[in-house]
Amino acid sequence: MITALGKAINKIFNRLTITVALILVQLGWFAVLLFKLADYASWISVLFTVLAALMALFVIWRDDNPAYKMGWILLICLMPILGAAMYAFFGNKRPAKSLKWRIDPQEALHKDDLKQEEDLGEIMNTRLLDTVNYIAQKGPYPAWTDTKSKYYAVGDEVYPDILADLKKAEHFIFMEYFIIAEGKMWDGIFAILKEKAAAGVDVRITFDDVGSINKTPKRFISSLAQHGIKVLPFNPLTPIASLIYNNRDHRKILVIDGYIGYSGGFNIADEYINEVVRFGHWKDTGIRLEGHAVWNFTVMFLNMWNAFKKTEEDYETFRPHICHPEEFGSDGIIQPYSDSPLDDENMGENVYLEILSQAEDYVYIFTPYLIIDNEMQTALSLAAKRGVDVRIVTPAIPDKKMVFRLTRSYYRPLIKAGVRIYEYTPGFIHAKSYLSDDRIGVVGTINMDYRSLFLHFECGTLMIGCEALYDLKRDCVNTFSLSKEIHHEDCRRGFFGVLFDGVLRVLSPLL
Repeated sequence: MITALGKAINKIFNRLTITVALILVQLGWFAVLLFKLADYASWISVLFTVLAALMALFVIWRDDNPAYKMGWILLICLMPILGAAMYAFFGNKRPAKSLKWRIDPQEALHKDDLKQEEDLGEIMNTRLLDTVNYIAQKGPYPAWTDTKSKYYAVGDEVYPDILADLKKAEHFIFMEYFIIAEGKMWDGIFAILKEKAAAGVDVRITFDDVGSINKTPKRFISSLAQHGIKVLPFNPLTPIASLIYNNRDHRKILVIDGYIGYSGGFNIADEYINEVVRFGHWKDTGIRLEGHAVWNFTVMFLNMWNAFKKTEEDYETFRPHICHPEEFGSDGIIQPYSDSPLDDENMGENVYLEILSQAEDYVYIFTPYLIIDNEMQTALSLAAKRGVDVRIVTPAIPDKKMVFRLTRSYYRPLIKAGVRIYEYTPGFIHAKSYLSDDRIGVVGTINMDYRSLFLHFECGTLMIGCEALYDLKRDCVNTFSLSKEIHHEDCRRGFFGVLFDGVLRVLSPLL
């Protein structure tokens, strides 16, 4: 009885609850202060109204998606004081300066480490080369031909391979994850990491503090340090209201000795390997790379690590050939890339748009959330209208009910345009992947929602002509057979339902 009571108290008064409560108190105090000032004198109320109007004009001036801007303008017009304050805290996509001051110089310092060295012009068609060149120039992340790939349809399959590769590590292990949670998956990995750190292997872990809050084992950081494992919590949550919390590290990266890399939608938590059941069967996808393309992931990790640790080191010592001087096998063209909220280059969305624009036969998409802007909706619809078989699989059992309802609100116009939409009836699909025409695809961390496309640090792996794409296609076809296709009559909404969905779209950047 006492133990149960203690657990209940700990659950209520945990770090996340207390921190959020303190932030809400600050925001509430700020809102009350604004309203009190507005009531104090008529000229102050007029001043606030003018400032709200200026804020609305600023939103119109910003180079943002029109639908996104209209939502905020509507909110500011309906509630000038509160709407303007909410936009200042949650609607402004400009990243916190403290992040830019740290990360931008680090990335600029090592930009030359990511030059495109291979000439791919003779081995691929011009249109595909355009996509590769875009990532290589604007990322900048080079494409590689000397890398083998392996696709995983579920997290249950990737976990044993991760353990096997970790056991072979001799020089360094880099891990960067949005969520690290206590459980069987972490215990198996941690046991190996302790052994490797004791043997002199350089083991480093970066995790997102908000994503992992209340999920990591007790005394997580001190336990890692005690075993010689270096750790970096990204953008720690503190009880101070700040724009900086908008930007999270949603990437999933594992690098072993510089030439073996893993990425995909899976985090380090038991639901990802179906050891626990949260929302039915949890379907996630992953990719294993072996070769020079892993270098892109290594640089991503080191840039983030050194930016916040305020250290500098010679990246050349982490090159793939240092630990693996032999030649690697060839398996098409592979190009890992990252998307950052610190610039104006929306690479995650742009790569998806590139795949849609050049598709001729089909595009198959896995995504847990479908909260899209006008450009994405137009691209999906246009591809379907010109005869491309566009199919999207979303969850049947959601992890967030409001987000699920918002996802479903986009079904009707897409289905009307000819897009085929399925819901994964066995449970929750957390995978983020694109596949088109048996020749080009992406597996990564990038959801089709506002936060993933514009606010978070993300990563993906572009593959052209790789064997993994055929495995991805087989998985897509199998997933369609397990899912329910949604039809136009399934998307009916009453008047109040449509009204509620409209409110959700205004609030979509917060969801």
